[in-house]
Amino acid sequence: MSVLAGLNDAQRRAVEHRDGPLLVVAGAGSGKTRALTHRIAHLIGHHGVDPGQLLAVTFTNKAAREMKERLELLLAQRLAQSLHAQPWSTLAAVDQRQLRSQVYREVSRELWIGTFHALFARLLRFDIDKYQDPDRLSWTRQFSIYDESDVLSLMKEIVVQEMKLDPKRFEPKKVRWAISNAKNQGWLPDQMEAAAEGVRGKREAEAYRLYRRALAANNALDFDDLLLLPVQLLRQNDTVRSYWHRRFRHVLVDEYQDTNRTQYELIKLLVADGADPGTIGTWQDRSVFVVGDADQSIYSFRAADFRILMGFQDDFGDRAPDDSTRTMVKLEENYRSTATILEAANALIANNSERIDKVLRPTRGEGEPILLTRCDDEIAEAEAVVHRLRLLEAAHPELSWRDMAVLYRTNAQSRALEESLVRWGIPYVVVGGLRFYDRREIKDILAYLRLLVNPADSVSLLRVINVPRRGIGKTTIQRLTDAADQLGIPLWDVVSDPEAVRSLAGRSAKGLLQFCELIHDLRRRVQDAPPAELVQRVMEQSGYVRELIADASDEAEERRRNLQELVNAALQFQEENEEADLERFLATAALASDADNKDTSADRVTLMTLHSSKGLEFPVVCLVGLEQGLFPSYRSLDDPASLEEERRLCYVGITRAKERLFLSHASERRLWGGMREPAVPSVFLSELPQEHLQGDVPRSGGAALRRSERLDRLTRVDREESRRVARGGSAGVPANAMRRRSAAPAPGRSWAVGDRVRHSSFGEGFITHLFGSGERISLAVKFEGMGPKILDPRLAPIEPLPAAPEA
Repeated sequence: MSVLAGLNDAQRRAVEHRDGPLLVVAGAGSGKTRALTHRIAHLIGHHGVDPGQLLAVTFTNKAAREMKERLELLLAQRLAQSLHAQPWSTLAAVDQRQLRSQVYREVSRELWIGTFHALFARLLRFDIDKYQDPDRLSWTRQFSIYDESDVLSLMKEIVVQEMKLDPKRFEPKKVRWAISNAKNQGWLPDQMEAAAEGVRGKREAEAYRLYRRALAANNALDFDDLLLLPVQLLRQNDTVRSYWHRRFRHVLVDEYQDTNRTQYELIKLLVADGADPGTIGTWQDRSVFVVGDADQSIYSFRAADFRILMGFQDDFGDRAPDDSTRTMVKLEENYRSTATILEAANALIANNSERIDKVLRPTRGEGEPILLTRCDDEIAEAEAVVHRLRLLEAAHPELSWRDMAVLYRTNAQSRALEESLVRWGIPYVVVGGLRFYDRREIKDILAYLRLLVNPADSVSLLRVINVPRRGIGKTTIQRLTDAADQLGIPLWDVVSDPEAVRSLAGRSAKGLLQFCELIHDLRRRVQDAPPAELVQRVMEQSGYVRELIADASDEAEERRRNLQELVNAALQFQEENEEADLERFLATAALASDADNKDTSADRVTLMTLHSSKGLEFPVVCLVGLEQGLFPSYRSLDDPASLEEERRLCYVGITRAKERLFLSHASERRLWGGMREPAVPSVFLSELPQEHLQGDVPRSGGAALRRSERLDRLTRVDREESRRVARGGSAGVPANAMRRRSAAPAPGRSWAVGDRVRHSSFGEGFITHLFGSGERISLAVKFEGMGPKILDPRLAPIEPLPAAPEA
């Protein structure tokens, strides 16, 4: 059996390429893994390359395992023909096992296939003792690799005990991030100190120096070191570098668009032996083969730089135009999706300027049109998506729940979807993130709320007693717990006794007394305040949100969004339940959290972020939340490069679909908690070919949709008073939108970026962005102390303010 059998022309050219550089531009679903695997098999089986001379880099351990398994099967099938003169499928199971075992011994065991971190950790096991550290630190080949928890424990010890720094000002996790960023730039402590600004930067550089000493003392490396030390070693030691250069004659890299600068430097050092790649005189018996797609580069937040792929032709290739180059092959035949889905993807990504031109060509039929649904709100959107999945599952016996996926831009969007799936008893799994009610920040706030209802809940008390930090240490908590155990009373009875606290807590007494005062104050409001207000009060009065705002990292912003989504959950609960007290809300949240926990069946609907969906495929894909400020994200609207990455992310989402693709957006959404606000359809929707979109605009909002599905409770919009308001306005407009319309300024007002406005609830702010044009314009407004709000000036209760006087 030839390893070239079944390949298309482009795949065959890639596989048959022998020596020199080759960039394989592999579109989504174009068989790139097949090309990589068959190339390795061809080099070994046809050209007689020693497996030990091959280095193949993947971006996940799972991909490495799959590539090895495919390669073993491919070579075993080839051996079946040459040794037994019969096809693999006709061999007895015992003969198949023997052939695979032979392939493993002769090929797989000698191959270097894995992630950058795994491969270069292996290299360091051979040569780390030859590394010359500028600070005279040293490691042996038996070094340990510390995971993130090990690293943070070490960093806390250095910052708090060794450097005597205030952990509130110099949070160990932030210091660790700064050090990690320096390592990813290839810096040692001296370079970090030279680039440092201010006292904080100098302290972080000092912590980096102490951290390296501590790692060396423990003969340990962290994940960043597994790339940084090999770069330094290969640069400084010509003998070591030349050995590995001679050893690895054929270097293959998958997902090349996701490499960062350190990884790129490692590839250059191995391939060119420290020289400029453009000066390589001969490529005889040597190659560098990289596979990637700039259109699928979506990990810039991990320091991935798709310009590395874009520059391959200048660095290694012949620099010739695409139609005449011998160092680039494009895989454009798509084996995954229908023609309709591919035409939509092609039209969308053509709007990006930084890309290598390619067009995905279908190998399948036209397929079903793409269904676009406009919903009144995120609740209606979730119900519409679930309703669609139920119809498909009932009408198509060949479809299972596992064949369906719902993709979204941010983790917080899963909440409404999860609750709808639970309501209809549909099994699901959240991939690439925790279930909404299992996320740390959600569990923290729910623990506060449970404590308000049941002070004897010591588990909840212990979870939040020092969250956010109040200076209450483990020793103090142990003293209080021991006292409660010895007295046989709940821990709260000890904690809430001022005299006991002053006696047992020492310097922690002040923080504990403030915590008790907070809980007492909130408990006084439990009977009268609705759940949403209590959630908001806990978030604000505890200092939880204030700490996240001060953090200002992307992770903190994501956690804050999740907390605002918890407010949305409480507001929705109030709309759907006449007796909406805190105890019932907590019971509802617990039910949503625990639903189907014991079900180990794999037949579940998949919920995941678009980033997590990379590399996967599903017969049915629902892509939700296509609104300006959500997808594309708010942060990308002012930055053309970021907007292009958001478009690539949308392209990745579309190309996950094999048979059916459903798109949806909401007319209004609670993005940040509080009242509903109008949402503008995503610019990406206007970039899709309209002939392939089939509109499905529901006449009813979330409340009426719930009513039609016979859900138990009605929302405010369903009540008679709201119906009277609605009858006074346009058909199909939610009643709460009608109320806001009456408060809006007169139509015809022109708005501009920088204009100051006053909102009846949010106070004063200024316009940062304008979306749309004419009467269909929307405003992005930044109000003090909160995230951005996207408002329709025809509906929102805002009024213009005079410009601020110039200084």
